Amino acid sequence: MHKLLLGLCLIFLSVTANAEAVGKEGISPEIMDQIYKKHANALDFTVEKKIHFSQDLLKISYKEGEEKIVDYFRPDGHFFVSGLLIAADDMMFNDSKEKLKAAFNDYHIKQAVLVVNPNGAGEEFDVLLETAGRAWNVMIDKKGNVEKTELN
Repeated sequence: MHKLLLGLCLIFLSVTANAEAVGKEGISPEIMDQIYKKHANALDFTVEKKIHFSQDLLKISYKEGEEKIVDYFRPDGHFFVSGLLIAADDMMFNDSKEKLKAAFNDYHIKQAVLVVNPNGAGEEFDVLLETAGRAWNVMIDKKGNVEKTELN
């Protein structure tokens, strides 16, 4: 009986761990409370699972009026850092533009977010770009290295 319950728990955990939360309903009430304390009129929520500085994070994007806001939270609900939306021309480390050109022949950056590590030195970029009709979610580390994951 214990093995059956353990097996069911493992199946449940594996399904929930791989589930991609989409929209406001995928955000925990603790995180929503924190957001609404700072941004009482926040709307249009989206959430994505991300890894920055070797930590699992939730990237939560939303609007308050005309302002677009990106915050990163740990899955346990603790605030990690606010991302800084930046213009594509202002972004990147010295050689990351060259590395992007090597990884993607022709691309257009749709959104770039600077993520500064609040626990120590370091910056990373969270970039959404489009190339050949496909959208890519790209993370650029502090060394300018490009890691890419295709969006579905």
